[in-house]
Amino acid sequence: MELKDQIHKDQLPKHIAIIMDGNGRWAKQKGRLRAFGHESGTKSVKAVTEACAELGVQHLTLYAFSTENWNRPKLEVQTLMRLLISSLKKEIKTLQDNNIKLNAIGNLQALPSKVHKELQDVIDKTKTNKRMTLTLALSYGSRLEITDALKDICDKVKNNIISPENIDEYIINQHLYTRNLPDVDLLIRTSGEQRISNFLLWQIAYAELYFTEVLWPDFSKEDLYIAILNYQNRERRFGKTSEQLS
Repeated sequence: MELKDQIHKDQLPKHIAIIMDGNGRWAKQKGRLRAFGHESGTKSVKAVTEACAELGVQHLTLYAFSTENWNRPKLEVQTLMRLLISSLKKEIKTLQDNNIKLNAIGNLQALPSKVHKELQDVIDKTKTNKRMTLTLALSYGSRLEITDALKDICDKVKNNIISPENIDEYIINQHLYTRNLPDVDLLIRTSGEQRISNFLLWQIAYAELYFTEVLWPDFSKEDLYIAILNYQNRERRFGKTSEQLS
């Protein structure tokens, strides 16, 4: 039986988030520049996106560019921005053919104007698609997200729009970039690193964490299936005991 056929469709994670790590190391192993790794990584993005849609996963969020990534060498940042534009233009047909809606979260105003324009164009063209939502985290940092949310809430308290005693998890959640997304069920990180790197800190409160040694450009549909099968073999208790669940 193939890996895909072993997956229980009634136990799929509704929201998968992926930290796509290892492009640079993959390129270095092959004696190539980091840009080659980033370019090769786009193939994995396409494969994983299609696989999630085929399985019936409702939400896929990819950590494409963090707030800290702006500190990388200027040439690498320019390459990543160029790749983003070309990928959006190239893959809009894939999104439309698979009925996938594109979404983006982060400090999007920090993106170059050409990137922002192309991104918004694809978001607008796919906004009525229903099969799955693909969210790109761009110029994203969870601490910045939470800070921005707190500023918004404080401003509304100051203007008597929100009462302090009414602030709860729901109110906070409604002020995050991800207000229209469910919490993450499965967080995957490639390349062997075992840290969260300022990604969706609020949203992964009860997520299952899966770390793999596979570098992102080598991450295939089969690797995704393995991660989902691992997820399905775990007991998600949400604070309860095993006896309560059974």
